[in-house]
Amino acid sequence: MTDITDREWRLIREDRRRGAMNMALDEIAAETAAEGGPRTLRVYRWDPATLSLGYHQDPATVDWEFCEREGIDVVRRPTGGGAIYHDTHADISYSIVAPAEELPGDLMDTYERLCEPLFSGFERLGVSASFADEERPALFEPACYLRALNPAHDVVVDEQKVSGNAQYRRRDSVIQHGSVMFDDSSERHFAMFDDPPVTAERFRERVTTIGEHTDVDRAAAVDAFEESLAAWADAEVGEWTDDELDRARERARAKYDAAAWNRDREDPTAARGATDREDPTE
Repeated sequence: MTDITDREWRLIREDRRRGAMNMALDEIAAETAAEGGPRTLRVYRWDPATLSLGYHQDPATVDWEFCEREGIDVVRRPTGGGAIYHDTHADISYSIVAPAEELPGDLMDTYERLCEPLFSGFERLGVSASFADEERPALFEPACYLRALNPAHDVVVDEQKVSGNAQYRRRDSVIQHGSVMFDDSSERHFAMFDDPPVTAERFRERVTTIGEHTDVDRAAAVDAFEESLAAWADAEVGEWTDDELDRARERARAKYDAAAWNRDREDPTAARGATDREDPTE
């Protein structure tokens, strides 16, 4: 493992992209880092609003007709965990991508290291966040924010979950991405699922938002996380290259837009990268 700041990092400021493209860009960033290019820090927005499914998620838990009717994209992540509704306003998402050899080999140590800038962002906002102190039982497994609380990677404020984080560990690179609840979207969150056994009120008891603990607007919250990510890695503001964008569009088309991937968890591009894959982790 090396000193994070000894390597070239770029910060890609928040942009708005559809779900398939966001997932494809994380994957392309991992390839760039593994090939000796810059490591990537990014904050991003989902447009249109998107339900992202965990890698192992049963598609039968999703109300596909509702999502189609409401214009909500559905995309399967390469990482584990439950589904997350990424509202265009209420959600702030980030990812950190680096070569595997530059990060701790132990999964829990990697979470601790890569969540450092996340906690710094909360601190800049005046919000006291921490990893969950202890496990808590699941209320509804298909929903990320209602799964069993895990002290390794679930971030809470006053024992209410405010951020879920997951990793995709390839042989040559690591992707960690996460979602931060900026504002309440519980009613819409529950509408995505097929007959959930808990109510939106119960969701709000288990989950909190940045807006419940500080009066900053969304732009200020995004700035805080971007500044924390950049400071953590001594990163320069950067952009995607034209080649990366072209490859990401093709990856989104071939994989993340494909029903085989989103409905059946079958990767249409697996022949190309089968040897690269390791188990996704929550």
